[in-house]
Amino acid sequence: MWKSDVDINRVVELRVRPNVYFGFGAINKMEDIAKDMKSKGINKIVVVSGRNAYKSSGAWDVIEKALKNNNIEYVNYAEVTPNPTVDAVDAAAKLGKEFGAKAVMGIGGGSPIDAAKSVAIILANEGVTARDIYNFKFEPQKAVPIVAVNLTHGTGTETNRFAVVTIPETEYKPAIAYDCIYPSYSIDDPGLMMNLSAEQTKYVSIDAVNHSIEAATSKVCSPLSISTAKECIELVAKYLPVINKDPHNKEARYFLLYASILGGVSFDNGLLHFTHALEHPLSGVKPKLAHGLGLAMILPAVIKNIYPAKAKTLASLFHSVIPELKGTPDEAEYAAKKVEKWLFDLGINKKLEDEGYSEADIDKLVKLTFETPSLSGLLSIAPVEGSKDVVKSIFKESLKPYNK
Repeated sequence: MWKSDVDINRVVELRVRPNVYFGFGAINKMEDIAKDMKSKGINKIVVVSGRNAYKSSGAWDVIEKALKNNNIEYVNYAEVTPNPTVDAVDAAAKLGKEFGAKAVMGIGGGSPIDAAKSVAIILANEGVTARDIYNFKFEPQKAVPIVAVNLTHGTGTETNRFAVVTIPETEYKPAIAYDCIYPSYSIDDPGLMMNLSAEQTKYVSIDAVNHSIEAATSKVCSPLSISTAKECIELVAKYLPVINKDPHNKEARYFLLYASILGGVSFDNGLLHFTHALEHPLSGVKPKLAHGLGLAMILPAVIKNIYPAKAKTLASLFHSVIPELKGTPDEAEYAAKKVEKWLFDLGINKKLEDEGYSEADIDKLVKLTFETPSLSGLLSIAPVEGSKDVVKSIFKESLKPYNK
């Protein structure tokens, strides 16, 4: 059904860049990675991580051994928090510079890996700060090599050229995309994710779903972004309920991680639009908001607004969840309500009011959406006009559930 939405006369670029080691035991490839780095003259590395997961997941034991076996010295910045800030990036970069690091390793979910990508730019470009990068005062052409060890099945950042960091004083949460921050080496080992909390599991999985929906419906979507998106959503729909009941189900963890990889490839090709553009102000204002929850709260309203323009594609994407959809524009509200019900059935049942946002916040959120560097670019490739009225409507409709 989705194929009829594709313009076969438009030339698209298909991106399939990083090599990703995927599967149970993939972390053991760190020995090969360390050997390859050493052969290229990398003898010092700065490791960027959060405070706990890089150790509690079991990743660090293997990584540290591989680095020591290959005489690669390291220094660890272990202070990255969810929604990392430019200040954290600068602090990690300073540590790396003083140490003489020739590469960067990010261990964790999207926050540590995105921070590591940003550090890699600073290490390769003298005099540059994270604020320069995220205020778009500097456009990098180079970065030091990046190793991404992913610990969640949602981010996709280990597969692509994107990074997101917050500028706290302006509450801006911009996104960057540069070829120089494709990871040189990536590891996706579901064995490292077996102890993700139930809440984390849901939120990161819905992040992958949103990557897919946006990449499949943007103005620059491609057959690759759509087909990978469809498979991602089908896998999440099948395996997230399984993992909700049995958190240590290895098959479910494996395929949820594969879904995340597909989502990352999808948005590397089709990019993102409304859901991420509108979530960034939400977590820019409230940094403790889980990114995946922010996306989930506004997704139904986004579906309602874009469905008439991409009915066939969205019906195909959600066939495993809402098989009765026919792919006609008049189904927009029905599809939105059904997507919201699906999310609620998965246990993701909060809306903006539940997280402390009110109608009084909407004007500020709209303002941030249009002022934050990079977000206007996302809005420009949405399948319907990304006007202030549409953005305001999405925020307003996301305050409360459609299904009452």
